[in-house]
Amino acid sequence: QVQLVESGGGWVQAGGSLRLSCAASGRTFSSFVMGWFRQAPGKDREFVAAINWTGSRTYYADSVKGRFTCSRDNAKNTVYLQMNSLTPEDTAVYYCAAGLSITTRNRDYNYWGQGTQVTVSS
Repeated sequence: QVQLVESGGGWVQAGGSLRLSCAASGRTFSSFVMGWFRQAPGKDREFVAAINWTGSRTYYADSVKGRFTCSRDNAKNTVYLQMNSLTPEDTAVYYCAAGLSITTRNRDYNYWGQGTQVTVSS
């Protein structure tokens, strides 16, 4: 089992940057693939990024490639999402998730954080 808590969300003007953090509890953090998802008002939750347990491989949605970077520090039980060149289309609640294998599908992740709001103004 693992518990996840996101932080780092907030308000930013278009073109700005934010770094989200996801702190995990427990002693099994390094065993999990970590994913980032987001959900905008009136829309389904969508995949943003994922990272394998060693941090050697990352995966990104086409909409964020070249702008977002996912990383992890297993010693600190923390995964990060660096978001650059933000646009209003990035406005959403961002969630981190943990699973046993890397995937872009919501249902395949076993554990979820409560989310952190990101608002990008034009």
